[in-house]
Amino acid sequence: MPDPAIPSSEHQSRFHFPSAYTILFALIIIVAGLTWVIPAGQYERVASDVLGKDVPVAGTYAETDANPQGVFDVILAPIAGFYDPGSYTANAIDVALFVLMIGGFIGVVTATGAIDAGIKRAMVRLKGREKWMIPILMGLFALGGTTEGMAEETLAFYVLLTPVMIAAGYDSMTAVAVILLGAGIGVLGSTVNAFSTVIASNAAGVPFTDGLLLRLAILAVTFAATVAYVMRYAARVKADPSRSLVFDRKAENEAHFGAASEAIATNFTRLHKIVLLLFGATFAVMIWGVSLGGWWMAEMSGLFLIAGIGIV
Repeated sequence: MPDPAIPSSEHQSRFHFPSAYTILFALIIIVAGLTWVIPAGQYERVASDVLGKDVPVAGTYAETDANPQGVFDVILAPIAGFYDPGSYTANAIDVALFVLMIGGFIGVVTATGAIDAGIKRAMVRLKGREKWMIPILMGLFALGGTTEGMAEETLAFYVLLTPVMIAAGYDSMTAVAVILLGAGIGVLGSTVNAFSTVIASNAAGVPFTDGLLLRLAILAVTFAATVAYVMRYAARVKADPSRSLVFDRKAENEAHFGAASEAIATNFTRLHKIVLLLFGATFAVMIWGVSLGGWWMAEMSGLFLIAGIGIV
């Protein structure tokens, strides 16, 4: 019974009618469940000149072997709807669909605030050992670059990291270098980057895992060299601020970003931890699926779709 103390308008506001996507996905699950109960069968089909396609012949229905649909079939059903019936090999759609799904997944993860909160927590934990923020943060941006080609997605981090680096005794150029070079090195050594390596490998007709060890080696060497360069520059600036490339703007930057550095939140909730774990696990499953499970674009698209739903 509704609580009479609560206005009816508040009772109504608590109910949210399922979206069209939720209803459609529920129907997929229901239909998949019915394949375990309802006997399978089919009609004989003949070509129709009028309709321009095959049509069933009345009176020819006969039972066939059952083909019950499992969890994996349910996950792939929305993906299969974009392909020609029974085909997962349409090169034009599979790459576009994969980019769409992985982009949506990254957007969902970013919207949770887990990435921002994780970086903030690392900053707090390293207080007094600020120099280690540089390789840790560059590693996170390199991970984004090597997995999903992080580039314009980093724009929001400049405002976040600049006051932190200034508060740590560095300059704004250090913050720019951490973000720009970190993500850039990740893209340079793209390991599973869907927007470069996967698309190029698909166009060439080879698995994107070919050459993975070489790309990992390139990533490791260039990352180490870049981190050493940025840490050396940051240490010189901290020891002698006049050696900063933007020393002429030191007072202006400190005045502008000083208040912001004290306002950074440090909440890193259990939910954020779970989201980041799911984020990493999703890419790990993708690598396993392609290298050992025989997966390709359709299966990877389904993985990112279900992972995004799970995070939501």
